[in-house]
Amino acid sequence: MTAEPIEFSAADGYALHGTLWSPDAAPRALVLIHPATAVPERLYAGFARFLTERGFAALTYNYRGIGASRPARLGALKARMRDWMELDVGAATAWARQAHEGLPLLAVGHSVGGHAIGMSGATTHLRAAVLVAAHAGSTRLIAQAAERLKVRLILRVLGPLMSALLGYVPGKRLGLGEDLPAGVFREWSRWTTLPHYFFDDPTLGAAERFSKQRLPILVLGFDDDPWANPAAIGLLVSYLTRAKVERRQIDPRAAGSGPVGHMGFFRSRPGTVLWPDVADWLAQALDTPRTAGRPSLSIAAGNPA
Repeated sequence: MTAEPIEFSAADGYALHGTLWSPDAAPRALVLIHPATAVPERLYAGFARFLTERGFAALTYNYRGIGASRPARLGALKARMRDWMELDVGAATAWARQAHEGLPLLAVGHSVGGHAIGMSGATTHLRAAVLVAAHAGSTRLIAQAAERLKVRLILRVLGPLMSALLGYVPGKRLGLGEDLPAGVFREWSRWTTLPHYFFDDPTLGAAERFSKQRLPILVLGFDDDPWANPAAIGLLVSYLTRAKVERRQIDPRAAGSGPVGHMGFFRSRPGTVLWPDVADWLAQALDTPRTAGRPSLSIAAGNPA
């Protein structure tokens, strides 16, 4: 296995940084790993290494403003969350197509990275995709009252206040992960106030974009995730009207993975239990003709397979 640092540019010229993970033998496909909000690529390194052991190449990278793609002055960066889903995901896909021409492309999207699979026109180049903890992020869908109050306090009070003072949002101090560009945070915060999340934003056209995706999609949710609960996942998936969707709702205790929550799927301890099934699904998707169909909304509770 080799890990090669790479740099590629989005359509607007912004330089993005990532890593290409390659198996020792010729890869069967390349898996794009689209990160979650405020999460640098290092979270996905273990999963990428595992994929190389299963014969896949993998691309991890950082959205603009995050990790190695952060500019010297974050407060000067003009960016929106839609730029991650449109420009950055599109750039990663374009780089993969050019660098590995003819190699099948797959994707694994974490949280907003899963949203991008529905939003991006580049998804047409994928053979199949996996959505991990991807959900409609309206705060009213958070079931636990205390968690809902905490998230609203961060997104609607503390974050905007810190953004006004600093020119960016100190995500590390607020428990959000990496620091966030102010424009990304503001757009995200506004979407969380809408009943159907960004599907209610008339400037985005999210419902139409989601309805155009026709690929096989595996959707993973975890019972101990306070944000991506079945209702929030179900709302997001309901807009994938032409994709062939398989949902798996996993009880980490029954699966024997240990706690997963919103971030844990990509950590090594849960991964030893959860990753093999995802790799098997991706391999099977490569061998299955791409057909369209309406989503199956059945949930295999407590069944990781």
